[in-house]
Amino acid sequence: MAATMKKAAAEDVNVTFEDQQKINKFARNTSRITELKEEIEDKKKQLQNLQDACDDLMMLDDDSLLIPYQIGDVFISHPQEETQEMLEEAKQNLQEEIEALESRVTSIQRVLSDLKVQLYAKFGNNINLEADDN
Repeated sequence: MAATMKKAAAEDVNVTFEDQQKINKFARNTSRITELKEEIEDKKKQLQNLQDACDDLMMLDDDSLLIPYQIGDVFISHPQEETQEMLEEAKQNLQEEIEALESRVTSIQRVLSDLKVQLYAKFGNNINLEADDN
């Protein structure tokens, strides 16, 4: 009898408009954080490619060679030193973008944590806010 009453009480939780807004916000932020993490991984791969290009450029013996550097869809030839500077600048810009994205992820994670606390406090085990690891 006591188990049936607990089960009935657990199922009787009403979802208010504010609760639904919190659940929707949680879902949007979870989706956004996934997108941001994918973007960070892409940018880290780009950064590694730039680092590899810098390393390859340092191994060149002939300083008089013109090195093709891609700007948009076009390759423009530059002296080795100028290409090295352009690569370093591109690496710096990419690193700043990665740091900005990681900062956004951190702030969204704080919001998600607050929403989890609020939603679990109201709904308990009736709501699942944990990400699937598939």
